[in-house]
Amino acid sequence: MTLIVLGLLLWWGAHLWKRLAPGSRAALGDPGKGLVAVAVIAGVVLMVIGYRGADAVDLWYPPAFLTRVNNLLMLFAVYLFAASGMKTRITRVIRHPQLTAVKTWAVAHLLVNGDLASVILFGGILAWAVVEVIVINRAEPRPAPNAPAPMGKEIGAVVGAVLVTLAIGGVHTWLGVWPYG
Repeated sequence: MTLIVLGLLLWWGAHLWKRLAPGSRAALGDPGKGLVAVAVIAGVVLMVIGYRGADAVDLWYPPAFLTRVNNLLMLFAVYLFAASGMKTRITRVIRHPQLTAVKTWAVAHLLVNGDLASVILFGGILAWAVVEVIVINRAEPRPAPNAPAPMGKEIGAVVGAVLVTLAIGGVHTWLGVWPYG
């Protein structure tokens, strides 16, 4: 669990540095971007190693139907992430589509994983995304909405989300975690 917590601390610190201490982050210029990238990657590595090596301490046993709910939420999370980059119509409504995608991803995983390591990992990432949204909303006014995206972008985001979600399922299967119930 210690590695998960250390990874979360690196993740939180790297992502919030620009918002909470903009002067020190700006003073480093472009090398600061590299430092943030290294901290984020190190945080992810620590979280993965810690999660994979954590003892199973079950807190609850999720019902099987939540796997289907998880899969739908994951499809929506991947769509939100794609929509953010493609500036699809949903980005006119949701101010922070990537952070909403992360929150959706975390909730989906909390629904199907009832062990302590999952609560710490996914709960920690969920808490970070909530804090990040609050910090950004306090620091910056809401920008004007984008122009409506053409239907081709909408279709591309949906098709891309389905393909990426299937690829994520393939990676989970390859790692020995069957994600389809």
